[in-house]
Amino acid sequence: MLVYVRGAGDIATGVAARLVRAGVSVVMADIAVPTCIRRTISFCEAIRLGEVEVEGIRARLAQTPAEALEITEAGDVAVVVDPQAQMLDELKPAAVVDAILAKRNLGTTRDMAPAVIAVGPGFTAPVDCDAVVETMRGHFLGRVITQGSPQPNTGVPGIIAGYGRERVIHSPAAGVFRSDRAIGDIVSAGDVIGYAGDSPMCTQIDGCLRGLLANGVQVTEALNAPMSIRAAMPAISTTFRTRRRRSAAVCSRHSPCSPVYSRDRKLQWKSSMW
Repeated sequence: MLVYVRGAGDIATGVAARLVRAGVSVVMADIAVPTCIRRTISFCEAIRLGEVEVEGIRARLAQTPAEALEITEAGDVAVVVDPQAQMLDELKPAAVVDAILAKRNLGTTRDMAPAVIAVGPGFTAPVDCDAVVETMRGHFLGRVITQGSPQPNTGVPGIIAGYGRERVIHSPAAGVFRSDRAIGDIVSAGDVIGYAGDSPMCTQIDGCLRGLLANGVQVTEALNAPMSIRAAMPAISTTFRTRRRRSAAVCSRHSPCSPVYSRDRKLQWKSSMW
């Protein structure tokens, strides 16, 4: 079974990873110069680097539909530059997943494949897709909608540690983006993180740089978000490992993901026994 995923950013990569682990072959399509900022967990980086690996799954760039199928037969994800989905006629996928996350439909139609699934706002099932998945944070996150549309885009980033808009830095001017920072860097309010042309881009809050546009990408004023920041949480921050796979994150000692939190909970439990 072959699934064609439109988009190869972080959310689309999560979709592809789940499909691959279920034994499904995946071809992903993106634009020639991807504007994804969470690049360390996005298969679109294969367009820039040739190949990339995320959580043990390898993605490789393909130039033609035939090459894409060869890559999938080898057990890898194929990534193609195909923003208009022109390779569909040759690939003949069993399903198409639109995970571009553009907050609007960029051309996906129900006749693209036997099953067409959309992710996020901008779609209405069963008008332009068979089903659409809710992406808004909250109680309905992940709900599959077969009649109707997801919640509309609010334009406001999700609130983390009390910060929303402050977490995302938009381009102050049109120009070529450049930065000497790396994803994972710890930054402070007021730090210059990069430049759009000659215009500096500064942080408003302390935190961890969780997303960053690749150097050399052309940005437009205000429309692009070349970087995002995970706000610094109260108390301490820590890097931790999960049991099943390595992961790095910034978290509070009061967060359940923190080893300090687990230690404190154990001490509280032991105290309650006496």
